[in-house]
Amino acid sequence: MHVISRRGILAGGVASAAALGLPHWAWASGKYPDKPVRVVVPFPAGGTTDVVARLVLQKMGEGLGQTFIVDNKGGANGIIGTEAVARATPDGYTLLFNTAGAQTLSPVLYKANYEALGSFEPVGMVCDVGFVIIARKDFPANNIQELIALAHKSEKPLTASSGSSMISLITEQFKKVIKAPNIINAQYKGTSPQMQAVVAGEVDFSFDSFVSVEMIKAGKVKALAVILPKRAESFPQVPTLKESGVEGMDFNSWAGMLAPKGTPKDIVSVLSAQMEKVVNSPEVLAKLKTYDYLPHALGPEGFGKIIQADNDRWKRVVKDTGFKIE
Repeated sequence: MHVISRRGILAGGVASAAALGLPHWAWASGKYPDKPVRVVVPFPAGGTTDVVARLVLQKMGEGLGQTFIVDNKGGANGIIGTEAVARATPDGYTLLFNTAGAQTLSPVLYKANYEALGSFEPVGMVCDVGFVIIARKDFPANNIQELIALAHKSEKPLTASSGSSMISLITEQFKKVIKAPNIINAQYKGTSPQMQAVVAGEVDFSFDSFVSVEMIKAGKVKALAVILPKRAESFPQVPTLKESGVEGMDFNSWAGMLAPKGTPKDIVSVLSAQMEKVVNSPEVLAKLKTYDYLPHALGPEGFGKIIQADNDRWKRVVKDTGFKIE
């Protein structure tokens, strides 16, 4: 576990509850948070979710005058950490910082001991996370149409690395959409190894959740397209997948916070209000954009609707693609 925030809000005293838009009791009674808060990230340190979690939780800790502790509990496509929070005491001191994959897809694919929405109280959403299609630097295709042509004419199957269930499913959908079933979906243990496989030339390409931004800028891999509503700010010369003529690939992930089912609404409100304040701060907005994550602050109700819609969508996609876990 890693302590990421400092104690106290201001050297001269605590900011007023009214100034932060929080319930008066949250400060006056001292009931919450009056001890460190553990936030489980169900993935290894250094990945997309972990980076966003540490950015947001540091600022939340500063604003609430309490220590927020990141507990990286990876394994089983996020199921281990997510299940741990679903079983935790709903008192606001064990929280979950998760993504769409572990929260809404894993319960569809695996016998997970939690429901996407039924086992949790949504606290708030931080951002949307798109994908960039990267290829090894010596890959003969320089755009998506060239990749598709190569996939159709190459005697040797193309290989794509997948480091999560979501990436694996997106890859399978891509194979179906471009009518190239001979692409080999190579499994890796995490998004970082998945990206490194492309850098090392072990595979031809991959759908990456922007972990590879610096690698793209350094020329160690090349970006063929992005799955975003518009082009990425980091490399505006790279077209979106839709601009490249590929439909039926409207995939995205997100990052957000949840609490165990039954967590008091007052506590959820305190956390949600502080998270919204942090996400909309100039410093965090600017930082998220450097990762090409799209800031999207949502409260419990709006976030809950997205979780349910995602869960329903994954059920349809899994059925349409016939995707199965080997």
